[in-house]
Amino acid sequence: MANKLIVSLSPHVHGGDSVQKNMYGVIIALIPALLVSLFVFGLGAAIVTLTSVAACVFFEWAISKYILKKERTTIMDGSAALTGLLLAFNLPSNLPIWIIIIGALVAIGIGKLTFGGLGCNPFNPALVGRVFLLISFPVQMTSWPKAGQLMSYLDAETGATPLALMKQAIKSADPSVLNDLPNSFSLLLGMPSETQMGIGSLGEISGLALLLGFAYMLWKKIISWHIPVSILATVFVFSGLMHLANPIYACPISVLCSGGLMLGAIFMATDYVTSPMTHKGMVIYGIAIGFLTVVIRNFGAYPEGMSFAILIMNAFTPLINNYCKPKRFGEVKK
Repeated sequence: MANKLIVSLSPHVHGGDSVQKNMYGVIIALIPALLVSLFVFGLGAAIVTLTSVAACVFFEWAISKYILKKERTTIMDGSAALTGLLLAFNLPSNLPIWIIIIGALVAIGIGKLTFGGLGCNPFNPALVGRVFLLISFPVQMTSWPKAGQLMSYLDAETGATPLALMKQAIKSADPSVLNDLPNSFSLLLGMPSETQMGIGSLGEISGLALLLGFAYMLWKKIISWHIPVSILATVFVFSGLMHLANPIYACPISVLCSGGLMLGAIFMATDYVTSPMTHKGMVIYGIAIGFLTVVIRNFGAYPEGMSFAILIMNAFTPLINNYCKPKRFGEVKK
């Protein structure tokens, strides 16, 4: 009997990747940073994280089922849980529950499902929720608890963050203000309890924990190095030049280890849907995010600029993809 030629649509070879596998892979990579935040903030970190994740999963299910009338919901693919975790990592540990729920509704309802769900959203949903809360509730979103208050939640004592001190040094043109910054080693390891400063969001605690997650994702080939490295290198070079020109600007190591820079560069700018597809496009995207972050931090109204920089470049991703098109298979240069 002659063998039959079976013709089927592409793709013909599967790499074993899936949305669910990659989403849960990123969640696993975030576990070291989550453990550090629980160690530093205790009850507050647990409440904020659980509320954010539960609210995002609930709104994903409720909106999909009762508003969009979808027969199947996507709550099991891990995308809603990951959005909730990333949203929590961008919030202070003393944020009231009702504000967290509003942020989750905006992240899922407006940032994701309004555009058609996963794969269709032009902006990172967690950052949409975070920026909405920052603009709507600026006092609550910029009250940063000090470390070590393990059983405190709403009544936690707050203080200025390293980014706030950097902004104060620029506004006052007094470089001596930077002497109060924790050393870069403490910021990298996540040992800020030695100081009486506010820390920042849950995901800003330990650069080392975030780098461990970065290494895990590279090992599992969940992301490539192009976006995080181009962001961090651009920030290091640009902030280093500014520091050399004028000491009122913090040294580049402190800049890299402060605020949500590493969290944004590793876990948020690398979002599959909202970042460029080609390596060349990723590098352009990363350089632009790094540049915008430094500009907003030093010359803008907010001490932090990572969220705004990523959202701005999310809007430019289609343009970057159009400019940096991959070479077509079999194409011959003329």
